Amino acid sequence: MASKQHSPSVLMLPWLAHGHISPFLELAKRLAERNFHIYLCSTPINLKPIRKTLLSGQLFPSIQLIDIHLPSSPELPPHFHTTKDLPPHLMSDLKTAFDAAKPDFCNILRTFKPNLVIYDFVQPWAPEVAREENIDAVLFLTFGASTCAFLNHFFENPALEYPFPAFQFPGMERQKIIGFMYEISNGVSSKERYLGCLASSSSIVLIKTSIEIEEKYIDYLSVLTGKEMVTVGHLLQDPTNKDEDTVIMEWLSKQEASSVVFVAFGSEYFLSKEEIKEIAYGLELSKVSFIWVVRFHGGESIRLDEALPEGFQERVGKRGMVLEGWAPQAKILGHTGIGGFVSHCGWSSTLEGVMFGVPIIAMPMHLDQPLNAKVVVEIGIGMEVKKENGRFNREEVAKVINEVVVEEEGREVRRKVKELRESMREKGDEEVDLAVKKLVQLVREA
Repeated sequence: MASKQHSPSVLMLPWLAHGHISPFLELAKRLAERNFHIYLCSTPINLKPIRKTLLSGQLFPSIQLIDIHLPSSPELPPHFHTTKDLPPHLMSDLKTAFDAAKPDFCNILRTFKPNLVIYDFVQPWAPEVAREENIDAVLFLTFGASTCAFLNHFFENPALEYPFPAFQFPGMERQKIIGFMYEISNGVSSKERYLGCLASSSSIVLIKTSIEIEEKYIDYLSVLTGKEMVTVGHLLQDPTNKDEDTVIMEWLSKQEASSVVFVAFGSEYFLSKEEIKEIAYGLELSKVSFIWVVRFHGGESIRLDEALPEGFQERVGKRGMVLEGWAPQAKILGHTGIGGFVSHCGWSSTLEGVMFGVPIIAMPMHLDQPLNAKVVVEIGIGMEVKKENGRFNREEVAKVINEVVVEEEGREVRRKVKELRESMREKGDEEVDLAVKKLVQLVREA
């Protein structure tokens, strides 16, 4: 490892959500392994768990955690300076507070003087401040290229048909999918923030995906934006070992190979009572063994046994394990007992399914998830649970689980996801290495 003064330095500023901070952190680790000095900047509440785990053992001494301070108020105290457990009505306030941290960010740049800033899609003021300090800035997109290309196409050409048939939606459904980009905070829509961040990026944009999965969408996004899309691969976190994992892994080890479905809907989506009920009955009807992670919003006091249908756990018995709050997802997906992944199709979860060779039972909920589910189906690594009148129903849940995990209909899906896994593993860190070369070139040209 070269000394800090001989290493290019990068300041990274993700949006204040776990689904954004995690890939930024994983990219930081890979850059640190390649002789970069990293300043990872976020709010104290977001950096607290990273300080406990990543840096306690000094595994990455060249990653330095930097606190950025948002203005607090009675409605938005410091423990709400994160999307985790944030009441939904305060999301706009959080973005407004993040905008108000611009002066603090400016001071951070002047203090640490990085060679480069890598920023997220929410804060167009970050590259603006960087340029004022004569520092180049690069946008890092943690969404898939297919989602970004879809958004850019309809932002720029709303009347033109989308060129990829897999993504044809009825007009009303399409508007619903992209509706989250029109939410206003601090007088600015998410669409304006995103497009502003794209326009302000240097000649390149980093994106968390792989050519193996999304080549045509990467190419189309480059055409739409006039920027080179530089893929950084899957950026998945290495599985961790915790004492509380033992019971789960021991149960899983008693199951037959590829016989269990893992059911999880991400860290920041909370199932409604109706969704919990339909998924529970779907799992029961499927007769397939399962591990199901159920999460409740931090502000709610709901007991697990109250949320599940009466008698559900007694009826499924030892065939199912229901966990509240958290489970070692990567560790579970990597176990030979897992034969399917019932997922909301958040982008990181989708990539995890691919990298562990686990076929996906897609149950998208909102945001980019319906678009990610289309990618899953298009490349043949999963099947989607269709909604009926906008809702999931138990019979369809059970049917798709069985098709993917057990029946002949899913044989090709099971084969394709394992084939893609092997292809991605053979590729290794090629994409990260290419991205590093591009970043080094930017620093040298600055």
